[in-house]
Amino acid sequence: MFLNEITDNKGARKARRRIGRGIGSGRGKTAGKGHKGQKARTGVAIKGFEGGQMPIHRRMPKRGFNNISGKVYAEIDLGRLQKAVDAGKLDAAKPVTIDVLKASGLVRHTRDGVRLLANGALKAKLTLEVTGATAAAKAAVEKAGGSVKVAILPKAERPIIETKGMKKKAAKAAAKKKPAAEAAAEKGA
Repeated sequence: MFLNEITDNKGARKARRRIGRGIGSGRGKTAGKGHKGQKARTGVAIKGFEGGQMPIHRRMPKRGFNNISGKVYAEIDLGRLQKAVDAGKLDAAKPVTIDVLKASGLVRHTRDGVRLLANGALKAKLTLEVTGATAAAKAAVEKAGGSVKVAILPKAERPIIETKGMKKKAAKAAAKKKPAAEAAAEKGA
């Protein structure tokens, strides 16, 4: 046997269907696109269009509510904390802060802070500093001989990205103030 004699098993590779290659192929002439019309053309994206009828996504009533000032916390369970202590990722003697949790890989994104949940069991005596904790989680930590300090994270100041409209408004306001300042200077002279 030589390298050029090696082939796939029969039926392992199926040839793709070649469209638009004559009547005998069964996919000739219009190549499976039907006759003329919008859908026979390229770049057609009809998707939710229902022939002028009100589309289903507009017929359905709106549901739910997104709270723009709601907080999104990274959650951590007591069981995961115990596993981390057992694995040596966390030092039970030192206080466990949000930075320590992030460095140990227990929390990836802190978002608006870290919230402690009471899932699992905790045997280690830990001093925790988190953004939030459930009453059951607090009780479980205190039962194990530890303590939970709930501290609210300071909200990072977000940089204001100036838009074209904001620049125009600022220029307009400066132009209005300028004549008033000039008039005051003339009165004073």
